[in-house]
Amino acid sequence: MTTQQENRPDDVQPAPEGGGSAEATGPDASGVAVRSAAARAVGAWSDPLGRAGARAGQTLMIGAVAAATIWLLLRVSLVVVAVLVALILAAAVSPLVRWLVSKGWTQLLATVAAFLGILLLLGATVTGIVFAVRSEWDDLVASADDGWQALKGWVASLPLPVDAAVVDDALGQITDLVMSGSLTSGLASNTLSGLSAVTQFLTGLVLMAVVLFFLLKDGGQILNFGLRWFSGKTRVKLAESAERSSGVLGGYVRGTAIIAFVDAVLIGVGIAIVGVPLALPLAVIVFVGGFIPIIGATVAGALAAMVALVANGPVEALVVLAIVIGVQQLEGNFLQPVVMGRTLSLHALIVLLALTIGTIVGGFFGALLAVPYTAVGWTLVQIWSDRYQTGHDEVLGDDPVSPPARKKPTSTSSLLSRSLEKRRRRG
Repeated sequence: MTTQQENRPDDVQPAPEGGGSAEATGPDASGVAVRSAAARAVGAWSDPLGRAGARAGQTLMIGAVAAATIWLLLRVSLVVVAVLVALILAAAVSPLVRWLVSKGWTQLLATVAAFLGILLLLGATVTGIVFAVRSEWDDLVASADDGWQALKGWVASLPLPVDAAVVDDALGQITDLVMSGSLTSGLASNTLSGLSAVTQFLTGLVLMAVVLFFLLKDGGQILNFGLRWFSGKTRVKLAESAERSSGVLGGYVRGTAIIAFVDAVLIGVGIAIVGVPLALPLAVIVFVGGFIPIIGATVAGALAAMVALVANGPVEALVVLAIVIGVQQLEGNFLQPVVMGRTLSLHALIVLLALTIGTIVGGFFGALLAVPYTAVGWTLVQIWSDRYQTGHDEVLGDDPVSPPARKKPTSTSSLLSRSLEKRRRRG
């Protein structure tokens, strides 16, 4: 006759009468005790507070890894900046290399031609800027300083409680912020003389040129090598990420150069017609400032207005200011949508935050690279995340991100997608 007592495991005895607690005995008693303790430990993390603590611990560990990675990158900031600049230039020039190859050129010959073209263009641009600004730089600095003093006097004459010392302090803080990037401070702290700074700059320039050459020559093979470590959907998404990131960076550089050139020509011609001196250096500053969205063009326009205020008077300064505002409106309403398209589909607030963070972390180079790589980050989020709910919502209303921003895979990624689909059908 089988009883309930006999069905129990040998190492677990029934609870004694009188309400005492049951204790595990026998050869497996220690194992049962360990499992019971583990069950109680798991139960302690299963409530909302325990889950929140687990997530907080995971977040802290991820933050520590991210902080260590950023610290390591800042230690080699010269290499990081050189590689990032080379990636942008390679993305902008790679269509020319592909076009030359399609016309029968070898990959090496097309790369050398494009590489030399970049060097000649950059060299001519830098040389023109240096010679255009150098001859009149002292007059430009003096005019800017006189314009700032005149502007402070005009502000002080207003019926507003504004102290000139407060304005000077705010300007000093802004200047310190711009110059407080880790790269700039690192160069300043490690530089014993001007020769050392020039050496580091030339080292970064040579490294950038070498990386750019190999990206143009072997970029496809490098991508091929990297994708072969992955398969399936991961490979498709990585291929699409590389393709669309290259498109974003290349489109940003080409579009920004076109827009900056148009802004410089229109503003330079306008201030020359008004009769403002130093029109060519001011136009060059407008062109260079055009590569820093929002802030660069605004600062360059304000500088032109201050020079006009000193040299010609308040009426001409207002005319120059109107020209700058008109060109900015033309850029925002016509040039940006036509030239850039959806290459830089970022809200103005995101652009400002990216510029601020980039300036704090990397100084001038951080401000220069922050916006395009933020656009790349947004592109990667669109590719790797499918949680965003597109289209009209009954509660939220219209979709702030229009569907055309989510492009379908093309080129390499589309080929991989079709290949994966064929394999599924065969299976």
